[in-house]
Amino acid sequence: MRWPARTQTPDRERLRAERRRRRIERTRQISRVSVQVARVPARAARTAARVPVVAVKRPALALRDVFAYWRAERVTLRQGMIALSVSAVGNLPTGLALGFMANRLEALPGLFILIPAAIGMRGAIFGALGSRLGTSIHAGLFRFSFERRGVLYQNVYAATLLTFTTSLFLAAAARAVSAATGLESISVWDFMVISVLGALASSAFILVLTVLLAREGYRREWDLDSVAAPLITFMGDLITLPALFAATYVAAAGNVTLLVGIACAAVCVWCLVQTFRTDLPTARRILRESVLVLALTGLVNIFAGTLVEHRLERFQSLPALLVLMPPFLENAGALGGIVSSRLASRLHLGSIRPRLIPERLAALEISLAGPWAILNFGLTGLTSHYVAVALGFASPGVFEMIGIALLAGLLCTVGAAIMSYATAVATFRFGLDPDNHGIPMITSSMDLVGVVSVIGVVVFLGIR
Repeated sequence: MRWPARTQTPDRERLRAERRRRRIERTRQISRVSVQVARVPARAARTAARVPVVAVKRPALALRDVFAYWRAERVTLRQGMIALSVSAVGNLPTGLALGFMANRLEALPGLFILIPAAIGMRGAIFGALGSRLGTSIHAGLFRFSFERRGVLYQNVYAATLLTFTTSLFLAAAARAVSAATGLESISVWDFMVISVLGALASSAFILVLTVLLAREGYRREWDLDSVAAPLITFMGDLITLPALFAATYVAAAGNVTLLVGIACAAVCVWCLVQTFRTDLPTARRILRESVLVLALTGLVNIFAGTLVEHRLERFQSLPALLVLMPPFLENAGALGGIVSSRLASRLHLGSIRPRLIPERLAALEISLAGPWAILNFGLTGLTSHYVAVALGFASPGVFEMIGIALLAGLLCTVGAAIMSYATAVATFRFGLDPDNHGIPMITSSMDLVGVVSVIGVVVFLGIR
């Protein structure tokens, strides 16, 4: 049975044409603003010799201004607090899974090198996806439609290809770094199977969550920049570790591992080829800007895992530290992700300029990380101790755990603020998209800074 063709009334056609015209004009206006903002420092440098320099005293950023801005952004603070609190408490199962994996880590030497990189990569890929979708919502370009040339489809397509491509890279890099540092480790095919199958199982779930989150944020007018990064990185941590744990049972299985590893490598190579052959303009830009950044992200996370692998005995003697590690690293990355997403949106919309010294508004945006950090790092230390003790894991003590989380969290917050602003400004000045670089660079650097901070604080406090 053929349905009758749907007729288009003149009023409906005029309405569609008017919407299309407004969308095109909005896109052109945003592009003009972005280009003008990016060129402001260059024009200033060219005309510096002709224009006399007049010293202008900038108003100092007083503490009352910071509190006033926090009051003005109380909705954002509340949304971020809720998202980060859910992330901090919800990541405890990830820490518990890591505590229970102690025997598996002994059976598969070198596996911990891959774990931070695999977990961080999920947050980097899909956190950047959420950041890009949040920017498109702010700019009025987002539509919940899977049209091939649409914003949503191209972003999802790029994230899928990046998932497989980076999984191939992480497996090879983990084996190479373990051999270069003299650590005993499993074979490259074992790494390949664990990396690809774990990524496939976890990414499918996180991708659906990210798309649904973008749709609800669009419908309910949420500030996606303050919600997406914590929730997506939280789900990345929560799902990725059990997926990797399940994939370990396919490793070390002789010919089965070899055949599955070859198949996984073939799929990943095909995805790598597609990243350079796609004809979708938005997806092509995302892929070409993200491949190198994600490769550097993976290397940084692998080095973070190597640091823990070399000191794994101390963490195994106090399993509460293993329980603390995933939520702590996730909170550090989520904090940086929120700041990076908000700065990227401000740069795209022309609210702030990409200057070496942060402007007043940029400094106020960065200051929002303060209350988030104090609450969530303290909560992470407290809950990690009591959950570990309830399950019979050894802990250095409740005050020691809170002290470790707060001191290390302070170092991570300062690092996140510096890295978020530097990455956003540098990428924007070079004509790149901060949404493609901010989240991956922040999550990877915060994983490394977080591991170094926790280990340094544990050594400084003399905890054994």
